[in-house]
Amino acid sequence: MGQEINQTQFNEQAFKEYNRRLLNEAELLQTQLTKRCFSDIGEICGYELEFWLIDHNYFPSPINQAFLTRLNNPLVVPELSCFNAELNGVPLPLRGDVLTAISKELSQNWLQCQEAAHGMDSVLMMIGILPTVRQKDLCLSNMSDLKRYRALNEQVVTQRVGRPLRIRIQGRENLDINHPDVMMEAAATSFQIHLQSAQRDAVRYFNASIIAAGPLLAAAGNSPFLFDTDLWDETRVPLFEQSVEIVDEANLENHRVSFGQGYARESLFECFAHNIATHPVLLPMLMDTPPQQFEHLRLHNGTIWRWIRPLIGFDHDGTPHLRIEQRVLPSGPTIVDMMANATLYFGLVRFLAGLDDAPESRLSFDQARNNFYAAAREGLRAQMVWWNDSVTDAKTLFMEEILPMARQGLKDLKIDKADIDHYLGVIEMRVQSGQTGAVWQRAYREKHQADNLQLVAAYLEKQRSGAPVYEWEI
Repeated sequence: MGQEINQTQFNEQAFKEYNRRLLNEAELLQTQLTKRCFSDIGEICGYELEFWLIDHNYFPSPINQAFLTRLNNPLVVPELSCFNAELNGVPLPLRGDVLTAISKELSQNWLQCQEAAHGMDSVLMMIGILPTVRQKDLCLSNMSDLKRYRALNEQVVTQRVGRPLRIRIQGRENLDINHPDVMMEAAATSFQIHLQSAQRDAVRYFNASIIAAGPLLAAAGNSPFLFDTDLWDETRVPLFEQSVEIVDEANLENHRVSFGQGYARESLFECFAHNIATHPVLLPMLMDTPPQQFEHLRLHNGTIWRWIRPLIGFDHDGTPHLRIEQRVLPSGPTIVDMMANATLYFGLVRFLAGLDDAPESRLSFDQARNNFYAAAREGLRAQMVWWNDSVTDAKTLFMEEILPMARQGLKDLKIDKADIDHYLGVIEMRVQSGQTGAVWQRAYREKHQADNLQLVAAYLEKQRSGAPVYEWEI
């Protein structure tokens, strides 16, 4: 969905021709993967940070186009709404001092973005769901002026035959509302991590990323509130899953946003084939590019938002590569928190992918999925299943299993020891204290009887300090 299109309305012939090209590219992809034509370069990392633009009254500020023009940084691009934007990282080999390099790059670009926003009487904020966002803010007049977003909304509404999207979330409190368009998606912002692997390792890294998703999210929740309602630790999860829904709730195979349908067995081609078999094309934009670029396949894949999503890209010499997009993490609370989350992910998946016995043989896909949703609901309080069907709380699992695994995985990647100690230390202290972003938000609001404006003001002050969230006073 990152690529722009040049029209918003499509006729039946466009859908037919698009599907023909899509099937041709899928056949080519299967052939190239079978012949091992994809890159053998492994462990390249990157990220995407979605963030909020807010005004000095702490409400969303729909000025992203003017902000991007003023900023003039090709790494920062529009998002669905006019009050969000996305900062992209430069891909780097996952070894040595890469974590220091990413932190430096992210901090410098974030500072530049903040300075541009300050010049427009606005401020930037990293948080999964902005507590002050209102349903009336999530309207088509606040949609970014890009044709791909307009077309996406039109197709979703068309395939729903005009039925409104229903957002129903049962958490600490309950929310049940209708919304006429896809703009509810804009209420959720994330920190997405990319990991390129050699083709020979792609299945192992993909399955390891699925297993890691639950523990990873348990330690990172930062989205407890939506429309003044206290829901899940990571309310982004049910919100996003329902905000672009086309089929009825019972059709589990057809959800556009989901945890997926199973582990990969022989090849990541299985994921792309499943997408084609079960999801109708939304944006039949015909492109005059050679089939080897997989443009139609990649665009279709971009309209299906698995929480752990396989992607096709290209090395500098044009060789196609496979990478995993880990989408489960929220934005924020601070850069050091997000770097710690990324470090945890890299180390844990490297360890799991390198085990002699594939970990998916010890934890079923259903168990991994249940861990993910338990973590989204309850954070570090969640009960999680691990090896041999053992059940434990997330905090104990971290201290006894997850952190040692992540540390060994980072050593195997030859990451600098000082960075390993620093960032896994942040995770360890967060787990021991039990204070994630979601926990802090709830505790602050309760202690101070704060409204959403007061909560955002306090959160912003803590975020500006740069201190990890486990150090934030309530």
